[in-house]
Amino acid sequence: MIELAGLTKRYGEKVAVDRLTFTVRPGIVTGFLGPNGAGKSTTMRMLLGLDHPTAGDVRIDGLHYDQLKDPMTYIGALLDAKAMHGGRSAFNHLLCLAQSNGIPRARVHEVLDTVGLTAVAGKKAKGFSLGMGQRLGIAGALLGDPQILMFDEPVNGLDPEGIHWIRNLMKGLAAQGRTVFVSSHLMSEMALTADHLVVIGQGRLLADTSMADFIRANSRSYVRLRSPQQERLRDVLHEAGITVVEAGNGTLEVDGVGADRLGELAAGAGLVLHELSPQQASLEEAFMQLTAESVEYHAHSDPASSPPGAGPGAPSGGVSGPAPGWGEQWNQQQARKNEGA
Repeated sequence: MIELAGLTKRYGEKVAVDRLTFTVRPGIVTGFLGPNGAGKSTTMRMLLGLDHPTAGDVRIDGLHYDQLKDPMTYIGALLDAKAMHGGRSAFNHLLCLAQSNGIPRARVHEVLDTVGLTAVAGKKAKGFSLGMGQRLGIAGALLGDPQILMFDEPVNGLDPEGIHWIRNLMKGLAAQGRTVFVSSHLMSEMALTADHLVVIGQGRLLADTSMADFIRANSRSYVRLRSPQQERLRDVLHEAGITVVEAGNGTLEVDGVGADRLGELAAGAGLVLHELSPQQASLEEAFMQLTAESVEYHAHSDPASSPPGAGPGAPSGGVSGPAPGWGEQWNQQQARKNEGA
């Protein structure tokens, strides 16, 4: 179990982590979310004693990290897949870690097999691709067979098979009763992996709740209906005291009433339905809704290249485009060359 109590970290006047208090419990995968600059990596570093808190406390199974004897047998972590000596082979990299924590040599072979790197165990890590380096980092986290696992962006560089593998690995570890704490910016993957969410913004706790409750609390849920007898359907629903909103294209939307109730009303009136579908936002949409005021780094599109109808007030979540006039000097030089040709 990981326990944070009022955890705070300041760098001069900058507050990177602001009085965080939450518990990461065993038996489930806990997702750790937040915009860039929210303080996730700093929090994880403080868990491992790599950064010291300005205030507050963080404990692993009731102890500070520096109080753990052979800490890799308590907690395994992947924070940076590149944190290895490139001149060492994959096997020797893991062997050094094992020897520092009293872990048997045979365990190195086991984790290399688990992550699928046995065939390249003798190759130097500097020649590894990003995905292979990520697998080696995961092997290091698993080395001590710890009860607590912590991963920061574990799917970076992995191919689809690798992503499927690490997802099932984390779920399997949690099913064994271990504590699994994972940070990722891939919302679609987190939605498939995490059972519980801890969300922070600008260093402060925004949510500590189950996946289902998080989406429910931060998004609109409604039922969409379509019928060739739309006018009659609207009348039937109004007679039942149900508010209906026209969404265009022959679609009606209803909030606060279950699809089963709406279907029963339509059937009772002998109405044909072409669609009766509950709608709920994705994790990404719910996350964007909650953290909208906590995003520190905003990208802005080039107004000159914005799609038609996109005015100054339109959302700007896309990749930043070149500023107006970008490349203009080069274009003028090319024009002069062409004139002289």
